[in-house]
Amino acid sequence: MALRSVKTPFATPTAAVSSSIVNKPQSFRFASKPRASLAVYNNHHQPISITRSNLIPKLKPSSPAAKFRCSASSSSALTPQLRDTLEKLVNSEKVVLFMKGTRDFPMCGFSNTVVQILKNLNVPFEDVNILENEMLRQGLKEYSNWPTFPQLYIDGEFFGGCDITLEAFQSGELQEVVERAICS
Repeated sequence: MALRSVKTPFATPTAAVSSSIVNKPQSFRFASKPRASLAVYNNHHQPISITRSNLIPKLKPSSPAAKFRCSASSSSALTPQLRDTLEKLVNSEKVVLFMKGTRDFPMCGFSNTVVQILKNLNVPFEDVNILENEMLRQGLKEYSNWPTFPQLYIDGEFFGGCDITLEAFQSGELQEVVERAICS
């Protein structure tokens, strides 16, 4: 089933989903609070009712898919080659931000907060969109031992996520750390 557009009688989304961009991250802004059910139209312009409950797959604990998911999550996404690539990347610039989206188009509020802090301090930084590569995204979580994004690296070392960066900015610590890194 290819999705042509998403419509709801209770809200007006500002974007439509097409079958060619289903795997790309999408952002919707609703005029009012969205409801739990949506009207989705298939290729034949026939409405298909989709609710939150039938979007979430139901796996039985004894099913092969459930066992696969468990074993897949325990395997390491950080290969030696990916580790080398990440080390080169975090050391390529004095300040590197792994984020959802780009500095010009952040795709989450936390990433946007860190971008605004760095711009406010006039810090030159490299931004890496982790949404473009799932292997990079999962491997980076292991590399930094930090489960969320954004992730800020200063002078080749993991500094922190949004909350830590915000606290350091408010206390003046971030500016000191960045100045030391840039001057070294």
